[in-house]
Amino acid sequence: MKTAHHLLLGASLLATLPAALSAASTPMHLRVSDNQRFLQHADGRPFFWLADTCWELFHRCSREDAALLLEDRAKKGFTVIQAVALAEEDGLNTPNVYGDRPLDDNDPTRPNEKYFAHVDWIVAKANSLGLALGMLPTWGDKYNRGGGKGPEVFTPANARTYGEWLARRYAKADIIWIVGGDRALTSESHVLVNRGLAEGIRAAVGRAQLITFHPPGQRSSSLYVHAEPWLDFHMIQSGHRRDKDNYEMIAHDYALMPRRPVVEGEPGYEDHPNFFNPNRGWLDEHDVRKSCYWALFAGSLGYTYGCHDIWLFCTPEKGWVKSWSRTPWREALKFPGSAQVGHARRLMESRPFLTRVPDQSLIVGDAWIGTGDHLRATRDESGSYALIYVPSGQHLKVNLTKLSGEKVRAWWFNPRDGAASRIDEIAKTAEAEFKPPFDARGRDWVLVLDDAAKNFPPPAAK
Repeated sequence: MKTAHHLLLGASLLATLPAALSAASTPMHLRVSDNQRFLQHADGRPFFWLADTCWELFHRCSREDAALLLEDRAKKGFTVIQAVALAEEDGLNTPNVYGDRPLDDNDPTRPNEKYFAHVDWIVAKANSLGLALGMLPTWGDKYNRGGGKGPEVFTPANARTYGEWLARRYAKADIIWIVGGDRALTSESHVLVNRGLAEGIRAAVGRAQLITFHPPGQRSSSLYVHAEPWLDFHMIQSGHRRDKDNYEMIAHDYALMPRRPVVEGEPGYEDHPNFFNPNRGWLDEHDVRKSCYWALFAGSLGYTYGCHDIWLFCTPEKGWVKSWSRTPWREALKFPGSAQVGHARRLMESRPFLTRVPDQSLIVGDAWIGTGDHLRATRDESGSYALIYVPSGQHLKVNLTKLSGEKVRAWWFNPRDGAASRIDEIAKTAEAEFKPPFDARGRDWVLVLDDAAKNFPPPAAK
């Protein structure tokens, strides 16, 4: 029978894995935190999801190029690389850079060992740098073509076989599985294909690796798979538009029952036209910072960065360009947004992490909801600290009685360079006013408020 044959095929291919992959050192062993809000290591350490959307990594990158990208992202503090095994850009019929296609005769039960040997190398390289792979088994056009190239090759049966084979191959690697692949589930078949992929993964690795779902633009996984027992955490795609209120999307999923963590999985990309229209301007590092802090302070377990030129590995000399791509990807690695999201990670890790809750009641007066000036606040559930993102240099009033202790130590944290400047220690009042400093490079700031008795280090201090 085909299924039995390809389970044997999977075992055969596992025997050929590179040593670095088949004998992985110490896997991350990630799990959902006890309060169902974050991810953490098995030993209790918090895991900050800081991802990059490198969708075409396995398909378009040589090993040398993959190493360049991965080393850059590791140095900047990224922890996850999101990439697709069966890629979007004609990933079935256009070979990878070494001339190999992923499936024989486009059959998901007949994976091509040479293609996946290249994937093995990239996974092992990423893991060696402390990066987990947020691996999509397939882009969604392989079961729901939509506007993609397809072809549709998945059925519920072969999806389960392929999912189990793929997960057995990477059972010892640091992998977080992401099904869905930027598609709506508009038929029973679509639901069953994704369920098949997930159940195949569970059959191979149990609960040892996490699974989420990548939805289409301006949607959340909660719209499609909230009740699925295989799902570990939700993912939103707020989409490629300026000042999209991703905080509302995060807040919606944060409030759902049963409780699951949620992450911003695809916001507006740096160097992408606003709402797919260059006449509306181009998204830049300020847009990245806003979507990052809005998501985090609304309750996201982490943040996913993206760059339009990097996800497709824009290489004009090879003709690898798409509408609006304008910067070769190696140059785009230097865009400031990719370094600035690392500052956000360091800020969040410099205060108690697993007890953070969103709390807009810290803000006295107008929070400018629905605008690019929106103020967003979060705090430790015990009140030991609070953080407020100020995107446009506004003066703001804060209710300091939400914090513990007798006095509050205040700081301004600069999201452009990660520097912190101390304001003062002040008495707790119900309405304290703060005025951000001037910085010619940008007007957004994070106000950091600590219970002075906790004697926390400066924000983001290593």
